[in-house]
Amino acid sequence: MGKLSTHVLDITQGKPGAGVKVALYAVGAQGRTLIKTDVTNADGRCSAPLLEGETMKAGKYELVFGAGDYFASQGVELPEPRFIDEVTIAFGVAGAEQNYHVPLVVSPWAYSTYRGS
Repeated sequence: MGKLSTHVLDITQGKPGAGVKVALYAVGAQGRTLIKTDVTNADGRCSAPLLEGETMKAGKYELVFGAGDYFASQGVELPEPRFIDEVTIAFGVAGAEQNYHVPLVVSPWAYSTYRGS
């Protein structure tokens, strides 16, 4: 079986985004259902896969990252309201037997993602 993982890279400081709150939602016809919450470790990663084994299923998901709170905790001066606050990445898992890695590369002004493995 596959797994789902993530990590956060703070491109403002050139380091892993440690202490970022992460929420994973399944998205279906009835809306979003919270599956798991976590906080990134010193390496900017969640300590365990967000989905694996029997919990890894094909479908639509959203990862929500607390980027604005992270930058505020780093002492970054942010406007009010914040330009980048919560970052939501909506993605699909087509093959539950595959590994999906969904990283967030972020600054207070921009973000990017890609599918890793």
